[in-house]
Amino acid sequence: MTTQDQGPSVPEPPAVSSAVPPAAPAVVSPGVAARLDAVGAFAGRSWRAEELSGGLTNHNFKVTVPAVPAEAGVQTFVARLSTPSGALLAIDRDAEYACSLAAAATGVAPVVVEYAPRVGVLVIEWVEGRTLGPEDLRRPSELARVADSLRRLHSAARFPVDFDMFAIQRQYLEVVQANGFRLPERYLEFGPIVDRIRAALAVRGEDTRPCHNDLLAANLIDDGEQIWLIDYEYAGNNEPSFELGNLWSESTLAPGLLDHLVELYWGEHLRHKVARARLWALVAKYGWTLWASIQDGVSGLDFDFWSWGMEKYDRAVAEFDSADLEQWIEQVQRDD
Repeated sequence: MTTQDQGPSVPEPPAVSSAVPPAAPAVVSPGVAARLDAVGAFAGRSWRAEELSGGLTNHNFKVTVPAVPAEAGVQTFVARLSTPSGALLAIDRDAEYACSLAAAATGVAPVVVEYAPRVGVLVIEWVEGRTLGPEDLRRPSELARVADSLRRLHSAARFPVDFDMFAIQRQYLEVVQANGFRLPERYLEFGPIVDRIRAALAVRGEDTRPCHNDLLAANLIDDGEQIWLIDYEYAGNNEPSFELGNLWSESTLAPGLLDHLVELYWGEHLRHKVARARLWALVAKYGWTLWASIQDGVSGLDFDFWSWGMEKYDRAVAEFDSADLEQWIEQVQRDD
C-alpha cells in the first residue's frame, strides 16, 4: 500500500538518456546491492540505484543501467524490494507478480521485466509521468480518464487470486488480537453492522473482474496521454464497485464525485451502484484501519501508522453512526 506523500515514487515506461551511469553508489547498503546483483537484469552490469522515498511495504529503487547498444544511453527501471511484514498484511508476492503481468498486458500497467522471488525483488519498467494527488481527482475531467483506465484494467485476463475485503478484515483482526496490537475504541462494536452490509451486498451480487484494490492517488501516474495504474500488491478479482468506492474514499472526495465516478464507469446513473460503492468504501476503511494497526506494531519505518489509520477509522465511525447508512443498505438491494 502506498500514499501520495508516504508511498513509493512510481514506475515509469522505459526512459533513455545520453549519460552512462557510474557504478552503484556507496549510499546503497551492501544488503540492497547484493539483492540487486542477484537480479538477472542487473547482474554483471554497471547499474546505479537511487532509493525512492516513502515505501510502506517495499523498499523501492530507481535503477539505471547502460542500454544495449551503449549509444542508446541508459535504461531505467524500478526495483521493488519486499519487506518481511508482507505476510501479516495479506500480501502474496507471487500473486503480485502474476497480477502485474496480466495488468501490463492491458497497457495501463508497467511492463514486468523480471521477478526474483529468492531475493524478493520485482523489476518493472519506469513510467515517465506525474504522480497524481487527491486534488487531481477532484476534477471531473481527470476522473473520466481514471475511469477509462479502470475499464481497461478490468478487461484483463482473470487474475489468479481473488480479493475479499471481508475476509482480509477478519484476517487482520486475528493478527491484531493474537499479537496484542492496538485496537481502536468501539472497533468490535461495528462487527454486526458489517455483517448486515455483507448480507445486503449479497442480495444483488456483482460479477468480479481483475481489480487493483489499492487505488490511492499515488498509484496513478499521468504521462500526458493516459493514466497508468501501478503497485499490484493487493490485486485480485473483485467487484468494480469496490474499486470505485475505495478510490473515492482513499482520496476523501466529495459525495457528488462518487456519483459522477459511478456514472462514468457504468455509463449511466444507477442509485444501487452508488450505494454499493459507498458501502464498499465503508468496509474498506474499516479493514484498512487494522492494516495500520499491524504496521504500527511491527514496522520499523519512521511513520505514524496509527494516526494514518485513525483518520480512516474516524471517517468510518461517522458513517456507521450516520442516518444515511440505512438508506445505502436499502438502496443496494433494490433496482433503480
